[in-house]
Parts: sequence; C-alpha cells; structure tokens
Amino acid sequence: MVNDTTFKELKESGYTHKSISEEIQQNLIAKIKAKEPVFEGLWGYEDTVIPQLKKALLAGHHINLLGLRGQAKTRIARSMVSLLDEYMPIVKGSEINDSPFQPISKYARDLIAEKGDDTPISWVHRNDRFFEKLATPDVNVADLIGDIDPIKAATLKLPYSDERVLHYGMIPRANRCIFVLNELPDLQARIQVSLFNILQEGDIQIRGFQLRMPLDIQFVFTANPEDYTNRGSIVTPLKDRIGSQIFTHYPKTIPLARQITEQEANISADDKSRISVPDMAKNLLEAIAFSARESEFVDAKSGVSARLTISAMENLVAAAKLRLLETDSEKTSVRLMDFMSVIPSITGKIELVYEGEQEGADHVAKLLIDHAVMTQFEQIFPRIPKLEKESIRTPYTDLIRWFDENQLELNYNDSDDDFNTKLNEVKPLDVLIDENTSDLAAGDRIFCKELILWALAANKKLDKTQTENKYTFDSAGIGKYFSK
Repeated sequence: MVNDTTFKELKESGYTHKSISEEIQQNLIAKIKAKEPVFEGLWGYEDTVIPQLKKALLAGHHINLLGLRGQAKTRIARSMVSLLDEYMPIVKGSEINDSPFQPISKYARDLIAEKGDDTPISWVHRNDRFFEKLATPDVNVADLIGDIDPIKAATLKLPYSDERVLHYGMIPRANRCIFVLNELPDLQARIQVSLFNILQEGDIQIRGFQLRMPLDIQFVFTANPEDYTNRGSIVTPLKDRIGSQIFTHYPKTIPLARQITEQEANISADDKSRISVPDMAKNLLEAIAFSARESEFVDAKSGVSARLTISAMENLVAAAKLRLLETDSEKTSVRLMDFMSVIPSITGKIELVYEGEQEGADHVAKLLIDHAVMTQFEQIFPRIPKLEKESIRTPYTDLIRWFDENQLELNYNDSDDDFNTKLNEVKPLDVLIDENTSDLAAGDRIFCKELILWALAANKKLDKTQTENKYTFDSAGIGKYFSK
C-alpha cells in the first residue's frame, strides 16, 4: 500500500497524468515486448479473441463482447485489470477519483484552489478500479448516472441548484476505471440512450444539471446474440459509439475444453488425492457438451455453457466421494456408471427445443451421454454393425457370445478391487482392447471396458438394466445368430 502524499510530492516524484486508455496501452505494450501473457486462463482464444482484444485496446476503443452463455466474456473483462497501473493517485476524498492534474468535480477543484500543492493525495489499487453492473430491466438512470440527494441538500443547507447536492451514480464513480455492463440488451432502450454522451462527448446530465464532466472510463459491454430477439436489443446509436465488437466462441477441441474445466472446477486437494479421474472420463465429460451443442433436441441459439462441464465434473467427483464415505474406502476411481450423477448438471444448463421438451430433459441428458460414449468409442474401436448375419464374425462376436452364458452385475458401491475383478472376468474385453489400443493406464483400461459395454448396450447388442445403485449387462437375445 502507498502512503498518502501531497500534490507537491506527487509532482516531484515525476508522475505524469495519463488517461486510462493510455495507461492500458502502455502496460499492454510492455507485456507484449516482454513476451508475457496478457490474458491468462483464456484457453482457446489465443488465435481468435485475444488478438482482436489487443488491437481494440491499442486503438483505445470501448469494447462489446458478443457471445453465447459460458464463453468467458466476464472473465475477459475482469482480466483487463492486470493492464492497469498498480496504484493510481486521486484527490483525497473525491467521490469520482479526480486526478489532481485534471480535476473535474467541484469538490476537487475547490480543494486544489484552496490548498494548492498541499492538496492531500490518496492512492487507489488497481483491484479497486473495476466496476461491474448487471443490466437488469429495473436499472434506472439514477443508478448509472446519478440523482439529486435531498438529504445532502438538507444537511448542507444547499439549494437544489447547487452541484454539491448531486449523488453520483456508478458510472461517474468509475471515473479512471474499467466499467463493465453485462447483458447490455437487457437494459431498457431509454436507459441505453443516457449512455450516448458519456461514450462520445463525456457530458452527463443529472436532473437538469448540464455538467461538462469529461469522464475517463474504459467501457466493456457484454451481450448474448440470443438477447437481440428474445429479450431486447442494443439501440443502433449506442452500437455506433462502441469502437470494437468482438465475438467469443466455445472451445473447439476436447483438450482445450479439458483445460478450462480443470482450471474452473472447484475440487479440493484432498479429493484430488483420493479420487482418480481417468483421462478417458475427462474426455467423455467434454464430449457430452460437444454432443449437446450439436443435438437436434437442444436450442443451438441459447448455447451450451462451459459451466455445464465444470458443474458436471464437480458432480462426478462428488459421486465418487459419496462412494468413499458409504464404503469407508481410502481411494476410488471415477466410473462410467458415475456419469448418471451429472444428469442434474446437464438438465440445468441446456435449453430444449420443442422436440426435446417432448422427450423430456432427463431422457435428453441420457441420450447426450450415450452419444458422447459412442463418439469416444468410435475413436478407438471399429464401428458396431447394425445387422448381424449368421456365421459372419465381427470384432464383437466373442464378447456378445460371452453374455449368452454369463451376466455382469456392476454395483455403484463396489470397492475398486471388487469392481475391477468383475470387469476383468470378461476376458473378451481384454482381447478387444489389446487389438485396438495400447499403453492405456490401469484406470483408463477399466474405464474403457465399461465404455465398450455401454456402447454395445446403446447399439442394442447387449441388454443394460438399472436398478437403484446397480447396472446389469446381459444378452440381448441375438447370440443365436452367431455360429457356434
């Protein structure tokens, strides 16, 4: 923390006033020259969004981040705080962060006129220079711009015509700061109009006061394309005053999506040490979100938030943790049957079209899991033939025959040893895995065995039944078509 100083000491230190745009540009240029990451934790945006952000900031533009839900729009805005100087000097006591070099409020101008070089200076940390407002329909001009404060007028015995009776709203208080207005289309059109002069000329009007107040603010707006049709719109003159509109997007690959989930999921160190999540399980989890974004039952215009997989990962680990508690075990590994616990994370994160509503949210969630299973399965194993002909063998003939004479029962509460033993008894699974993949870790190998069984069941080659905490795999009655 920097101690309070005087205006004279500030000038003697060599400090020079700069606008917030100049401040951001200087720090951005320094980071680029030093080869330092500018926006950390924004995976998948390195070649798309981040270069556009850098150009917009170098151009000194206000920014509108346009993208579907869960595309890190707010995270981008918050990460811009790192481009501010660590501390900023203001006239002590100023409500709107007046610079002593360019005071804009009556309070600061009067104080500097009275004390001159002895004007007290306070320092504001960059973390306190970020303002954020969610644009809900009930937001009014007084919230954003300000209003007359009758209590202040009565206390100071001032007429309403005196500038000192004004109560500044969030935007003037964000002077020389970053101001983020989330979900801009939700802001009523008449409130959006009040931003015109602030963005362009720097004037603000409060209850008839015509104030020449050149506010120095870096504006960042966020919006969802869905909002333009479902809830509201951004009025055209306001869009015209926003320098750069940047489109965000979902991660384009499974590895990128995994990085985001692992970074954001709230999982304790103790849980990580006791619960193993196989790589195949992590990939399957991300594949569910990818499947949802392509599903005919899910409204593509609403998007499928990255929060789906983050929440699902937390539920998945919670399911394994509950097994630890109920069985008094020390360690466990996530199983494919644990994925039923992520259904609440799916149903709460997707918007269904009419056909999806007819199917039901739970059923759609299970279909998405099955589709993700098949996607992962077909990356490793041959496609499962839909029709079987007598005497013609397939890669899955021996495995399906095994179930003609045997039944496999997998219990949620089985210890890892018991669970693995049951799967290892199905010898054709080992043969199938050895013929199609290699170098699988022990945890991935067990998970892969479950994956094969689920894929065969999804293709009606095996019968899968669920009762409470138990899954039973049995013959689907097609073994008679194979030659003995």
